[in-house]
Amino acid sequence: MGIKTFRPITPARRYYSVATFEEITRDKPHESLLRPKPKSGGRNNTGRKTDKWIGGGEKQQYRVVDFLRDKTGVPGKVVSVEYDPNRTPRIALVCYVDGEYRYILCPLGLKVGDTVAAGRSLPIRDGNAMPLSDVPVGVEIHNLQLYPQSRSFLVRAAGTAAQLMNKEEDMAVIRLPSGEIRRFHLACMATIGRLSVPEHKDIVVGKAGRSRHRGIRPVSRAVAMNPIDHPMGGGEGKSSGGRHPCSERGIPAKGYKTRNRKKKSSRMIVQRRKK
Repeated sequence: MGIKTFRPITPARRYYSVATFEEITRDKPHESLLRPKPKSGGRNNTGRKTDKWIGGGEKQQYRVVDFLRDKTGVPGKVVSVEYDPNRTPRIALVCYVDGEYRYILCPLGLKVGDTVAAGRSLPIRDGNAMPLSDVPVGVEIHNLQLYPQSRSFLVRAAGTAAQLMNKEEDMAVIRLPSGEIRRFHLACMATIGRLSVPEHKDIVVGKAGRSRHRGIRPVSRAVAMNPIDHPMGGGEGKSSGGRHPCSERGIPAKGYKTRNRKKKSSRMIVQRRKK
């Protein structure tokens, strides 16, 4: 995938950039893997607006992606590479030999016609999912389970990959994209390869209207608000009353630690992420 820029015939076009979508092979999604995705408008279950900056946006349908990769021992062929409006990497539609269709996260370099599978004793090939016990040291992985038999929650953003650094008894030591080094059980599943669209971080939105299409409303500065609207609001002129930077609910910013020290999974962290 590349990034397309434009001649600055308008002020917004000067910095506007989009993906070329040259790797997309199908325009319409697979019907049986679609689910409705209603908009919240920033409201909670009681109808109260709890997020001021969410609203509008294009209508979307949710694509059911196989994060569990529990179809073990059944090979499948990649039918198409598609765009997913709900996530940054591309998704691949896989047709298994038993006739079932599933979406998976598309790793970098996976093409139509390639074969993928999940299970034990598989070749180290992009798109194959296997336990960490079968992954060689130094290989890049994504779609990583936090606990065995759970959905995969880690390393799912475009262009990201974790690296298996070492194996100790029944644990694997992995460096995550954030720089954090963490231990995982060897029974946790992971998918080989780096995720697609590594250029996503270089795309420039370029104008406010493009954010509105994504459902993002304009954000006001806290110091421009009234005291009733934000702890940093009020004051004379551009002063904010000397309040330390904080969120709307008073949680301090710029260095305040929010990680729960009593969390049981914290003992799995070998080294914190880079500051």
